[in-house]
Amino acid sequence: MSVPKLRPKLASKAQLRFDRHSGQHLLVYPEKGLALNATAAELLGLCTGEHALDNIIEQLATRHPNTPRERIEREALALLDELSHRGLIEDAS
Repeated sequence: MSVPKLRPKLASKAQLRFDRHSGQHLLVYPEKGLALNATAAELLGLCTGEHALDNIIEQLATRHPNTPRERIEREALALLDELSHRGLIEDAS
């Protein structure tokens, strides 16, 4: 699978937060929010617009050597695609 050459970042209306009461990471945006699992929170924490997506995937693969890189790539692309459709991720390029 070919990783698009983009540098993902959270849209200005979205914020990644940790809710200490629930112990979960949340992606919050006007009048809504998404509870994130640890993997999604880790991915979105790297989406600052500073790194290309292929570099982000490589960082995740290095942090999780027991997970196949292809799986990390597939799941990262799926999450970012879904969030992009919701207007919560944009390309900083």
